Amino acid sequence: MKHSIFRRSLCAVALLASLSGNAVLADTLQPRHGGTLNLVLSYEPPALISLTTVATPALSVSAKVTEGLLSYDFDLKPRPQLATSWEISPDGTRYTFHLRPNVKWQDGQDFTSADVAYSIELLKKVHPRGSSTFANVTQVETPDPLTAVIVLSKPAPYLIKAFAAAESPIIPRHLYEGTNALTNPHNNAPIGTGPYIFEKWVRGSYILYRRNPNYWDHSKPYLDQLVVKFIPDDAARSAAFETGDADLGYRTPVALNDVARLKTLPTLGFETVGNSYSFNVTSLQFNLDDPHFKDLRVRQAVAHAINRTIILQVAYFGLGQVTASPIAPGLKEYNDPTPSPYNFDIKAANELLDTAGYKRGADGTRFAVTLDYNPIAADIFKTAQYIRSALSPLGIKVTLRSQDLSTFVRRVYTDRDFSFTVNGHSNLFDPTVGVQRIFWSKNFRKGVPFSNASHYQNPEVDRLLEEAQTENNPQKRVEEFRQFQQIVKKDLPSIDLISPQFITIRNQRVHDDSVTADGIEGNLSDVWVDNKTP
Repeated sequence: MKHSIFRRSLCAVALLASLSGNAVLADTLQPRHGGTLNLVLSYEPPALISLTTVATPALSVSAKVTEGLLSYDFDLKPRPQLATSWEISPDGTRYTFHLRPNVKWQDGQDFTSADVAYSIELLKKVHPRGSSTFANVTQVETPDPLTAVIVLSKPAPYLIKAFAAAESPIIPRHLYEGTNALTNPHNNAPIGTGPYIFEKWVRGSYILYRRNPNYWDHSKPYLDQLVVKFIPDDAARSAAFETGDADLGYRTPVALNDVARLKTLPTLGFETVGNSYSFNVTSLQFNLDDPHFKDLRVRQAVAHAINRTIILQVAYFGLGQVTASPIAPGLKEYNDPTPSPYNFDIKAANELLDTAGYKRGADGTRFAVTLDYNPIAADIFKTAQYIRSALSPLGIKVTLRSQDLSTFVRRVYTDRDFSFTVNGHSNLFDPTVGVQRIFWSKNFRKGVPFSNASHYQNPEVDRLLEEAQTENNPQKRVEEFRQFQQIVKKDLPSIDLISPQFITIRNQRVHDDSVTADGIEGNLSDVWVDNKTP
């Protein structure tokens, strides 16, 4: 990627060229208008706005139409988007945003502070992370059409980082007020303020966006069209990058065992920037209402049977880090790097199952159980395959259940018709936003995806998480999160396994695709294509 910021000096360009192995000076390249970009996803979104879901495919497309108050550089420093400037009161309880003037919704209505107030209040109610992110918000004042003041009952030291478009989309009040936000048709046919206008969604195939000619940043976007293609087969995605049918994909959009081979192709570029807004952890989550897994001894036995290093190699081909903590290693100041108290020990696992009363039958089986897995990524499926194999020596017969994403989400978060599941969770930029939702007892909310699926309840964990929400002393906040991790490592509502490394793949004709901390999940208003690039 040749970021515009690097074109400011020959020295910076030379550095970029040396890092990429490309001797061509990037300062000769200027953004060009026109063309079509083909963005490839491995799975079809459940919705086109990340208002009521944080499924990765929805995050991938939401910001193209619905924007946020702020964007963020790679170091998570805020930059203007729908807000041009902002102030935080000394006590941390008032966030005043000055909004961009003369912005229109794509149906011609004016964008105002009333839209901001409505959106923040709605996110608090229906967004999977919103109840914790905006827990301390008591009201949003609108003293004039271009000023929104978010009022908090207590400080929220993480909040200034929470206003990215995909994380906290600002939606049109006039199209949502008085409706059920979960079923509003504009979730699937969005109208926003962003650089692209939704054209059509051909289910099972692609989404088409066209350039917004009235976008507030008048020189952008550069593209005429953005096409988001759904290619669920790993080999087919690799082939699409090889043939040029795919221009861009993120979160390592091909089979992990294909990455090394594709890196040899001169037509493709690879980068890891644009992922600092969101770090992920893959976990094995238990349904604590399940008759087997409500017993801590059974969960401990499962933990003793799992070797994370093997998972990293067989499911992730080394592209990641092992972790026993729900806070990803990428959040270095908060992550507890100590290992699981349940080391790999098959003998201890069998003894625990014996103690729990699960004796082997004539065929060696103690009990049979179904393992659901999030179908969004092949590495999660391969992790599920490993777990099935790892539990077999314990006499636990595991059946894997394949289903589409919508069915998976409904089964786990609405119907609660599951025993345990392999799932991935975005930590995002702060544990209060990305991690608390999974373990906070108050976030057990049927029907809300990627919330507290385990139905985990621990008053001490609740206390630590809630205190960390408002703690302005950085050292004390770190200690609260460390204590929280130590408790959940022992309680085992889930077994945390791997933090994946995410790679973006692009055709060399694509430029400025990942210019913010959220990379491809940003609005892609800066991206352009050079049709002269071979």
